[in-house]
Amino acid sequence: MAKYVAVAGKGGVGKTTFTALLLRQIVKNNKDISILAVDADPNANLNEALGLKVTATISDLLEETKNPKAIPTGMPKDVFVEYKLQQTLIESQDIDLLVMGGPQGPGCYCYPNDLLRKYLESLGSNYDLVAVDTEAGLEHISRRTISHIDTMFVISDSSARGIRSAGRVHDLIKGLRSAVGEVYLVVTKTSHDSLDLLSEEIEKTGLKLIGDIPIDPLVTELDLEGKALYSLPDQSQAVQSVQKILEKTHLINL
Repeated sequence: MAKYVAVAGKGGVGKTTFTALLLRQIVKNNKDISILAVDADPNANLNEALGLKVTATISDLLEETKNPKAIPTGMPKDVFVEYKLQQTLIESQDIDLLVMGGPQGPGCYCYPNDLLRKYLESLGSNYDLVAVDTEAGLEHISRRTISHIDTMFVISDSSARGIRSAGRVHDLIKGLRSAVGEVYLVVTKTSHDSLDLLSEEIEKTGLKLIGDIPIDPLVTELDLEGKALYSLPDQSQAVQSVQKILEKTHLINL
């Protein structure tokens, strides 16, 4: 049975960077592992961090299902939707990727969303790990598009506002209908005294701090050059920090 991991946090805190580096280290630590990454953030850019090219998003293709003329004559709607969903899967040597896409337009999506949920459940069963880069509002998890999460990482930058936002995400997690197992806090963009200065705010969130990721010039350099963060070298401070976090979880050996 696949393990489900999710990464949540508001925009700009380094959520996608963490997701990409977590996947990098899971691949490095587990030979022959099969991984499905799901970018559920409307501001989708996990593909860039992983060095993958997106040709279609699920949101775009579900929009087509609202037009009856788009469905070939004689083809059942559920078969058409599943066929279109399969076209969104980006396959690579280490990681396969699905991109949810931006908010959908007006109208009812109950039927295609139900099919999407069943498709993800079916597809996820073919992998050892499903990793979800989700939005701060956790919409796809709250709607049960993604049925359950074994491990959730809540990401904050090293600011009091960021930590408070992480606390609000934690409150959302506690109110979800979906099952969520372990929940951890990761603080990014830290300096040598960041965690000490933020200790009181961190305690208020009720989240377990599992580690931090310091400001890394190599990450900044790749971002400026538009290169994939997945290609960061082993000596990167960010890579080493994510490895230390991974070693504190059951994900180190899958």
